Amino acid sequence: MLLEILALSVEHSVHHWLYRLGGIGLIAIGLADNSVIPLPGSMDAFTILLSSGHKDYWWYYAIMATLGAVLGGYVTYVLARKGGKEALEKRIGKKRAEKVYKKFDEGAFFTVLIGSILPPPFPIVPVLLAAGALQYPRKHFLTALAIGRGARFFLDAWLGQHYGRQILRFFQQYYKPMLYGLIGLAVIASLGALIYYKHWRKKHPPKQDQPSPTRQNAA
Repeated sequence: MLLEILALSVEHSVHHWLYRLGGIGLIAIGLADNSVIPLPGSMDAFTILLSSGHKDYWWYYAIMATLGAVLGGYVTYVLARKGGKEALEKRIGKKRAEKVYKKFDEGAFFTVLIGSILPPPFPIVPVLLAAGALQYPRKHFLTALAIGRGARFFLDAWLGQHYGRQILRFFQQYYKPMLYGLIGLAVIASLGALIYYKHWRKKHPPKQDQPSPTRQNAA
């Protein structure tokens, strides 16, 4: 019962907020999704839904979604550029970072471009971090990111315009199970993170202050 109330509250708040802000809301989601709080698939879903409800403005929502994604990606790029390779490896792990380095060695521009086009579950954030950590030129990075994100969100918006009724009907039919599933995954992820943190603390207890040579001599 509590889960259902929470799901309905979240659904109502998100829909109301999104439709009220429109394109500006897509920029806000894009900033979060590509930098601070990754929200896999959220940009695609919201772009399609808005384009379905306002078919004459599908191109506008595509532009705003692209702008939000590029701005969010640039924020991540700048932060990684300052932190360097150490910050990247600390966040995604050394093995995973080495795989991204290899991709950049093979073709940095196309790595960013293809990574920007691919839909979830492909993670774009490691690519953005690697571009900054490896000091990839800003102009090339923004060009590849804008082309990739633009292609993806213009396709989303076009699909929303042409198949809006079918898409809206699908969401109306399955939005509750999807929403419950997302909330359930969030709860599981939070519990998993808590368990992992406790396990890590047991293996890495806080270091005790070592007695200074002066104290040892005095003793």
